[in-house]
Amino acid sequence: MEFAPLAEMIADAILESDPGRALDAGDHRFDDRLPDFSAEGVSSDVGMLRDAALALSQVDADALELADRVDHEILSGIVDRSIFELTEVREHEWNPLAHNPGPFLYELLARPFAPAAVRLDSLYHRVSAIPDALATAREVLRDCPEIHLETAVGQFEGAAALLREQVPGLLAQEPSMTGSVQPAVDRAAAALTDFSGWLREQTGGRDPRLGRKLWEARLWHTLDTELSAAAVLDRAEANLARVMAEIRDASAALIGGPPTDETVRTALASLSAEHPDDATIVALAETTLAETTEFVRRNDLVSLVDDPCVIEEMPEFARGVAGAYCSAPGPLETADVPTFYSISPTPAGWSAELVESYYREYNNHMIRNLTVHEAMPGHFLQLAHGRRYRGSTRVRALGFSGVFVEGWAVYAEEIMADHGFGGLPVRLHQLKMQLRMTINAILDQLVHCENLSEDEAMDMLVGRGFQERGEAAGKWRRSLLTSTQLSTYFVGWAEVSSIGRSRPAGVSLRQWHDAMLAQGSPSPRHLRTLLGI
Repeated sequence: MEFAPLAEMIADAILESDPGRALDAGDHRFDDRLPDFSAEGVSSDVGMLRDAALALSQVDADALELADRVDHEILSGIVDRSIFELTEVREHEWNPLAHNPGPFLYELLARPFAPAAVRLDSLYHRVSAIPDALATAREVLRDCPEIHLETAVGQFEGAAALLREQVPGLLAQEPSMTGSVQPAVDRAAAALTDFSGWLREQTGGRDPRLGRKLWEARLWHTLDTELSAAAVLDRAEANLARVMAEIRDASAALIGGPPTDETVRTALASLSAEHPDDATIVALAETTLAETTEFVRRNDLVSLVDDPCVIEEMPEFARGVAGAYCSAPGPLETADVPTFYSISPTPAGWSAELVESYYREYNNHMIRNLTVHEAMPGHFLQLAHGRRYRGSTRVRALGFSGVFVEGWAVYAEEIMADHGFGGLPVRLHQLKMQLRMTINAILDQLVHCENLSEDEAMDMLVGRGFQERGEAAGKWRRSLLTSTQLSTYFVGWAEVSSIGRSRPAGVSLRQWHDAMLAQGSPSPRHLRTLLGI
């Protein structure tokens, strides 16, 4: 079989079997479904993926055009990684967060991609499936890590609150559907609350650390690079030393004094006094989005788009892992719907001391840098450009590389600071974020492979990264809740910035950046091939 029809057939099978990937891609054909993590469901998916791997192995990739040859590699990588995740990592058997239906519900409620009646019909089927999906979760989950259980309790309660608080607004647009939808929603909310209670009763036993063998295997699939784990660690340590020297010099330039760590702490402390609070953080993010957009336009850094970006308070069901994220429409989305730049206020129940620490970290200057990363010209703009790519197949729509996406966002921070955005205060926080993303890669590896202790991690984050203790504590949690994702920032930045420096003579910065963003979101090694460098 020729590659294009085979790729389309495999893409359809993957999208049908994985509602999460369909959701990310913007394919709404499966909006009425939740993932099937039963033993039978997983076995069926693995069988389909192995058939796909066999079929792809029989394609003569060398005979394909360049774009299709890259897509053949991307699709083979998607299939191989999916098999690895389901058969080796098996996260659905020990991580309750894998069973959280919150994102599947939120997309139907928050993004008006179709009339209310259409979305409510999908919502009805999806919420009707929740009790059975949670029953499956109780069957398959065993020996969960304590930290995953604690985080999941809050997220499942947040999903129940999402249904109770947001469904009435959608039903108000189609009141005739209330009689069928509301009872199903009530049952689903009750099941989510009950499941949260069940999670509270579980005794965490499994170590959240993957161990070197499994972590390195997952890293290979995540990074899609020839770099070894040892090489990543060596390069991160070298970059950490370089950036620490730069932040010392920048701090001395800002406040005077010698280029020392104490000068850095004094400079950052002076800037951290200017910060938002729970009531003003979203408004500040909106202001900074306008600032960054005008700066990109004035400096002609990359072509802008007219897509809408909505800044919102992070929903409860998504909190507990990161302080902000960008949720963009998928490449297959056909409706005119917004990107969400979600930013988290402090969690309910935090002490005044923790709240103050959080906002010293996420001060006015850090929020400006964060908006660069999450929105302009970071994730929002990059993903908007990526959605405009059209190939002979839908592979690029499925082949989302976190390494490229995060790498571009960190590179965007660097480019904006290099051009003077926000002056020395933002430069200082951009360098602090460089320290953070470099330490992320070190932390990721040492936690999962070398049993790094919490005290050792906190010393590194606070001492070498100049982070507030509240932020450092959150990063420690994230290193245990996730694996290999924290390495994507550093490796992605290193590879994307290298591509940026490869700009041909006579090509403007905007033209080169547009070319880098015009291929979807492939991994950096594939982007190099596509750009011919």
